[in-house]
Amino acid sequence: MKHFIIEITYTASMDVISSITPLHREFLKKGYESGLLLMSGPQNPRQGGIVVARAASLQEIETFFANDPYALNRVATYRFIEFEPVLHNSILDSWMN
Repeated sequence: MKHFIIEITYTASMDVISSITPLHREFLKKGYESGLLLMSGPQNPRQGGIVVARAASLQEIETFFANDPYALNRVATYRFIEFEPVLHNSILDSWMN
């Protein structure tokens, strides 16, 4: 499995973002249920969000996020950063294996 940090940057006003956020969070639940996502949350200050994910390929994670309500409504951009974990806390053993 490959590991990713996804940086989401808002491109619309917070009023627009706030109206879509409940749909975005429902969408993310599918990623948690399928095992793609480990954690997610808004940046501080709230200019976007961060997601930690894993997938077999960059294409798989890009395809998943193409269906995010933020992407479908064109109110955010996405940066996918692949990384190779070298060390991790033992509480992540099941996620890593």
